[in-house]
Amino acid sequence: MITTKSFGKTQDGKEVLAFTLHDGAASLTVLNFGGVVQSLVVPDRAGNPVDVLLGYPDVAGYEQNGGYLGALIGRFGNRIGEGKLTVGGKTYQLYCNDRGNHLHGGKEGFNRKIWAHEIDGDSLKLSIVSPDGEENYPGTLRVLVTYTFENRTLGISYRAVSDRATAVNLTNHAYFNLNGEGDGSILDNELFIDSDFITPTNPTMIPVGGFRAVKGTPFDFTVAKPIGRDIEADDVDLKQGNGYDHCHVLKNRCGEMTEYAVAYSPKTGIRMRCFTDMPAVQFYAGNGLHQQGKTAYYGKRAGFCLETQAIPNNPNVPEYAEKGSSILPAGKEYAFCAKYAFDVV
Repeated sequence: MITTKSFGKTQDGKEVLAFTLHDGAASLTVLNFGGVVQSLVVPDRAGNPVDVLLGYPDVAGYEQNGGYLGALIGRFGNRIGEGKLTVGGKTYQLYCNDRGNHLHGGKEGFNRKIWAHEIDGDSLKLSIVSPDGEENYPGTLRVLVTYTFENRTLGISYRAVSDRATAVNLTNHAYFNLNGEGDGSILDNELFIDSDFITPTNPTMIPVGGFRAVKGTPFDFTVAKPIGRDIEADDVDLKQGNGYDHCHVLKNRCGEMTEYAVAYSPKTGIRMRCFTDMPAVQFYAGNGLHQQGKTAYYGKRAGFCLETQAIPNNPNVPEYAEKGSSILPAGKEYAFCAKYAFDVV
């Protein structure tokens, strides 16, 4: 069942709706502003409801604060080096909003827009049309994102098609804390990531080529460990990111569904199993958080993100594009999905 209510209005007077997908004692709330996942409540080991998603209590929070909390990201999730995008032999200069690079769609990405909505049974469908030249991307891009929440599993299905060749790399920027969104720290949340390699970066956090084996480094999550165990280690990639903010290359082929991560809170007993058919995931430990949230202040490392995507900067690095290219030919459908399944152990 999906219920709808007003969440308030934007600064320019547009109404924002909150859609709550009910699943017994669990629920998911999604906004049509930015496609934001605003709340995800699941029972802990004692049966008490726990909201495991960081977010804001009102529209003003999402309009005025950074961090992309819970938002749909597009056209291009993560970074493109120096904002240089070459499609069909033509180079487009994208807006640079992060250390001289293009990040999360640019000056006004999909996270800032009101999406059209449709309730289809137990599914919520959000859609948007990004016109040719928006943020200087080529092609009119039509996007459909479908949310489901059944059996305590959040499903996000991404679909897009363009009338010209363009670049697309959609993701969701949900921040999780399995202790509860107001707990203040994810350093004791335990994490497993089924990945043997990260993509090392330059000092502006751009992957410029190559793969770094995680074995013997702070980036080794192939055996579950607390996120905080190695986060302050003396490591060049770790220091450049001010903590974890790196792309883990997954073992699946692009388009092949895989279980790539498991997170767990010893405090609540809540476990989150993560699935995707994308070739990579950006693990971000919330190093830059500095926001007043729903029930508490969110400081540094109050939440973590697992952003499924193609490898950042892959339009400029052929060996990354081989793992899954973000260049979308005209008329071809972009189609990927991600799932987050919750239980108690």
